[in-house]
Amino acid sequence: MSVRSDQTSVRILGALAEAPAEQWDRLAPANPLSSHAFLHGLETSGCVSASTGWIPCHVTLWRRDTLIAAMPLYLKDHSYGEYVFDWAWADAYRRHGLAYYPKLVCAVPFTPITGERLMAHTTRDRNALLGAALAFAERSRASSLHVLFPSPSAVEECREAGMLVRKAVQFHWTNPGYRSFDDFLAQLTRDKRKKIRQERRRVHEQGIGFRWLDGATAKESDWAFFERCYRKTYREHRSTPYLNLEFFLHLAQRMPHNVLLIQAYRDGKPIAATFNIVAGREALYGRNWGAIAAVPLLHFEACYYQSIEYCIAHDIGRFEGGAQGEHKMARGLMPVETCSAHWVAHAEFRRAIAQYLARETHGIGEYVDELNERSPYHVARLDAATS
Repeated sequence: MSVRSDQTSVRILGALAEAPAEQWDRLAPANPLSSHAFLHGLETSGCVSASTGWIPCHVTLWRRDTLIAAMPLYLKDHSYGEYVFDWAWADAYRRHGLAYYPKLVCAVPFTPITGERLMAHTTRDRNALLGAALAFAERSRASSLHVLFPSPSAVEECREAGMLVRKAVQFHWTNPGYRSFDDFLAQLTRDKRKKIRQERRRVHEQGIGFRWLDGATAKESDWAFFERCYRKTYREHRSTPYLNLEFFLHLAQRMPHNVLLIQAYRDGKPIAATFNIVAGREALYGRNWGAIAAVPLLHFEACYYQSIEYCIAHDIGRFEGGAQGEHKMARGLMPVETCSAHWVAHAEFRRAIAQYLARETHGIGEYVDELNERSPYHVARLDAATS
């Protein structure tokens, strides 16, 4: 703990249990992914721990016993589960005989979704929080500090603090107030509209139906089935799953209205499922999917079309389909720039990375312009969206 001159103090928490849940949640009241229940569940389920390479060291700012600012922070010895790819940076360090790990990462683990990372009610407290995190990074001798998917305001605060800003692209669907899925399709070009209808019809002709289940209506067996699908998908990609059944059950119990299972079934039996996070009427976040049977086009229906239908039915303003995926444009999702911020301790590498990011940022801008020229929407729809 370090005490500041204005009688506030900085505390580095080795577990989220050290912060009162109600005080933490007051700093980010509208974001289920930044909530105490979500982040604490990752720790208590063992998904986030020293054994998985995510060591909690949350930076918090206190005024006496009141939490006034917080940053979810982790010490890491790898770059898995971040969705902002710095493997090339780590390799460059290795080739020069330097250690890139451990590094510090401010993020919602395993979640490529923009949100508040500098959690505080005032600019002054956010700046103090960021300053405390940078000081901790220097003190801990970490190679770097990475703030992943911060809000636009936090991006500028990080930039003002001297951090390097990196851009990337995701694909999001927006809902201007569609009355039905057909209403949405009417805004697409003829060939895109025809293709989506054909894909949906082919899934339906294979006898596939769907259920929408939240934490209150999904049974433990539904979550166990999803976890089975989720693990199978990771195995097929020769990867290790990040999450476990204990975590999913924790969310269903603690955040029942913020979780959504979209379950595909045939002959009354489930064959696939997707896991989503619901942020009220603001957004639906598509997170994970898996299937136990190979059904052509089922992925597109379960992960995109059902999610869009859910948003329309519940008047949700945005669907975020996860990291990357240019193929999502054909399903009505459009390119959106995301950001991350980076502090690098080594001066020469900091300069080299800054030069690289300048070139990369220019390329990202050109890429987004090129994608927008290939929009699946009528020109009138795009004009309405930007007016």
